[in-house]
Amino acid sequence: MPIQKKKPERKCVGCNTMLPKAELIRIVRSPEGEISLDFTGKKSGRGAYICRKTACLNKARKTGRAATALNVQIPESVYEAMERELNGNEE
Repeated sequence: MPIQKKKPERKCVGCNTMLPKAELIRIVRSPEGEISLDFTGKKSGRGAYICRKTACLNKARKTGRAATALNVQIPESVYEAMERELNGNEE
């Protein structure tokens, strides 16, 4: 019987649900302080994970969980840009 590898799980900062890492999008604060969405999961920097739903992004914005997870104050313009980018890449 082959040993099954454990799939990494992360918690969505919007809905607080544990999901497989591959199903989430990473919000990244780069070493330069730039905030962006990372659809590949390979950008360097501090990250927080969010579901592929705009509702989760809005909830993370409202509660401030994304800003807390990234240890930085996120301007509204960045949230709006992330929402547009997320809408363009929703499945």
